Amino acid sequence: MHAFLKLGHNFEPITADDDFRQKISSFDPDILFFNLSRYTTKFMDLDWLKKYKNEHKNLKVFVWIPFWNSPLSKLRINETPSLSQMPDMLEILKSGLCDFCYSQVDENDPRMEGFEKETGFKYYSIPLAADTFYMSSVFDKKFEADISFIGTLLPEKRKFIKKNVLPLRKKYDLKLYGQDWTFPEKVMSFSKKVGQYFNIPVLKDIQKPSLSLEDEAKIYKSSIISINVHEDYQKRFGKDCNERTFKIPLYGGFEITDDVAVIRKYFKEGEEIVIAKDSKDWYEKIDYYIKNPEKRIKIMEAGKARVLKDHTYINRAQSLLNIYKDYEN
Repeated sequence: MHAFLKLGHNFEPITADDDFRQKISSFDPDILFFNLSRYTTKFMDLDWLKKYKNEHKNLKVFVWIPFWNSPLSKLRINETPSLSQMPDMLEILKSGLCDFCYSQVDENDPRMEGFEKETGFKYYSIPLAADTFYMSSVFDKKFEADISFIGTLLPEKRKFIKKNVLPLRKKYDLKLYGQDWTFPEKVMSFSKKVGQYFNIPVLKDIQKPSLSLEDEAKIYKSSIISINVHEDYQKRFGKDCNERTFKIPLYGGFEITDDVAVIRKYFKEGEEIVIAKDSKDWYEKIDYYIKNPEKRIKIMEAGKARVLKDHTYINRAQSLLNIYKDYEN
């Protein structure tokens, strides 16, 4: 939202608590964005929207699409399953309601193989990015650490974290932030997801974020090293990375990340970001940059400059607007 506002556009979010018809009718948007998922679409009046779109020819609809063939476990109830296995979502996509499809994954991702042939839609790659709203973060003594990690303890990260992150406590001041690190947190997280899906206020609000976005930015600024850990499938396919990849350098942190191939498309390795190729490299690079602060500064500055130039949500919003403008022309 901040990105579109900074680019001079009006922007209104629609939530599960809004009157969908009233919000669309009163705002009369030129562009509508929505996620193609059962959670999102259950709060939308799609039949009404299709009629509205037919009457308002200026309206174009951008649809974020999930993986055509998802590598994620079906046990992760908060994740959208394979689009190829959701005929109800495919029906929406092919109904004439949608104009453009986009995804955070890179072009030619194997997880998207079959999407364009089956649906007739091209998908545009719009990667995740960082929000400039919190880039003026300052050092905060309470978040000072040798090494910090912010993230949810997801199943596909546990093995890496157990092997490569937790042992760092033996040598460094390591601070961990996030959710699902304890059993009570996992129970609350599950309850919150149920509440969100069924729009049950008491459950939706059962688990408050453990950190504000402002605090997250301060953590990156106040840590000597901020480590970044991806899910196993991201490392396996190498076609998408998380928001932390971009947020850490933008908010003044020094990042060492595990190895996801596409990161080298966004940053110059060793000059704008540090990538550890395996466990041995991980420990060696952490130790090297802890002991050589002068080596961190140049990389931090270059990484921040790269994000500001190419990888903020202002860049991503402009990419979406360019798709719209190209179509109009």
